[in-house]
Amino acid sequence: MIDILLVDDDLELCELLVEFLGSEGYRVTAVNDGLEGVETALSRNFGIVLLDVTLPKLNGFEVLRKIRQQSQVPVLMLTARGDDVDRIVGLEIGADDYLSKPFNHRELVARMKAILRRVNSPDESDRTRRKVLEMDDLSLNLANHEVLLGETVLDITATEFVVLKTLIEKSGELVTRDELTQVALNRRLMLHDRAIDMHVSNLRRKIGNKPDGRPRLKTVRGSGYFYIAD
Repeated sequence: MIDILLVDDDLELCELLVEFLGSEGYRVTAVNDGLEGVETALSRNFGIVLLDVTLPKLNGFEVLRKIRQQSQVPVLMLTARGDDVDRIVGLEIGADDYLSKPFNHRELVARMKAILRRVNSPDESDRTRRKVLEMDDLSLNLANHEVLLGETVLDITATEFVVLKTLIEKSGELVTRDELTQVALNRRLMLHDRAIDMHVSNLRRKIGNKPDGRPRLKTVRGSGYFYIAD
């Protein structure tokens, strides 16, 4: 049974989700303020954290920042409908995906399963059997999702790992935004959806340039991205 942490100050919503997700086979721990959310998230090994933006004591962004200082547990942000700023900020800090309130409970489960699938599902490709994927001074351990830049371990989320792996495996080829969204987020690209763009932006910041100073990732405006091959 997968343990889920729900951090939301809407008591009625928490009760509904605890009951609904429990019927779906998940074990849910619900807390109602940001400070307790941080403490609880770092005290146990949760499969995923459902994190509301608007919280007492610490808001969702502050909670996410503190979690990311110590953990790469998958985080699905719950944001106000139509509030693009909340979505972008959450993704910049390290959220794996977002879902706008009010949401359909089935959509929530679908988003959770998509995140958990890419975190936990084994990849049986030939590269995975070799365990390590290398490009320039980057080394991706496909068994434990660890990324090394030289000898430095990078703080990479599960979603960022999938994006980087996909771009490296197809180095020199354009990978469309829609394809990256399908592979990394397990859903279709939606209108005004900038989630995948923010994940690529986060990766750019974390992996920097090639050893010779050239950029690693190229943006093809309106189309997608590719890892620049030598």
